[in-house]
Amino acid sequence: MEHEKRYTLQDLQTFAEFIRSKTDHKPTIGIICGTGLGGLADTVEDSVVIQYSSIPNFPVSTVKGHNSQFVIGKLRGKTVICMQGRFHLYEGYPAWKIVAPVRVMSLLGVETLFVTNAAGGINRSYNVGDVMIIKDHINFTGMAGHNPLTGPNMEEFGPRFPNMSDAYDVNLRKLAHEIAEELGFQTFIREGVYAMLCGPSFETPAELRFLQTGGADAVGMSTCVEVVGARHCGIKVIALSFISNMCILDSDAGEVLTTEEIMEVHSGIHSQSLQSLQNMVSTIIDRL
Repeated sequence: MEHEKRYTLQDLQTFAEFIRSKTDHKPTIGIICGTGLGGLADTVEDSVVIQYSSIPNFPVSTVKGHNSQFVIGKLRGKTVICMQGRFHLYEGYPAWKIVAPVRVMSLLGVETLFVTNAAGGINRSYNVGDVMIIKDHINFTGMAGHNPLTGPNMEEFGPRFPNMSDAYDVNLRKLAHEIAEELGFQTFIREGVYAMLCGPSFETPAELRFLQTGGADAVGMSTCVEVVGARHCGIKVIALSFISNMCILDSDAGEVLTTEEIMEVHSGIHSQSLQSLQNMVSTIIDRL
């Protein structure tokens, strides 16, 4: 897949026109639903669903739990476009393809992007079921060359060297904290640094201790690529991580982390936390 011809501006405009042809909605808010968090899109009213597979030459999600579709409609009176299913480097997609939906959102008029994900908790003060407001990230995949902006710059979206010191909008983060307090969520709301690795293998304890030393509070296999693309387009970003498991930092602990364990958390006792996360996102959108 790395050797595929990159999407041109015309390709991206064609995707946007296809979506426009299927709905009269004009979204200004984008939402990327992470693993186990697709239920938020189910709350969208007057919705139009567009399968990724119906869009010519558009990628599709291959990950269990990702529906691989756009849901466009009204949420708290605002027009939104939700990605129910995202793309990952570990699926074999190059970064420039992963960021394509965000660029399409920009062409559709999206000004604010909500990104959600499931992440492993590195910070020992965190608990499974917590929600972390991302204040900064460590983009290890970008550092290793998997940056969506490599190659010729698309000036129509943004500058060659975009600033990332304000990747996660400070005003939106403040609003998230205010709403969390109003809703009584302070006991499980955190704010911290998210680290992205490629996956699909989970990290070794040594790797996790390295991330901990570098200041990471949580780790996952998504998000940073889309955030870089969004900021390049001038889209404001707020991102929230659902802490689905606590990372294993001791090589001698004899513990094993499985995907099944993570999905059990999503569907089990912490489903209330997931519902709280959805309520929080909806309320933030209501205040925009």
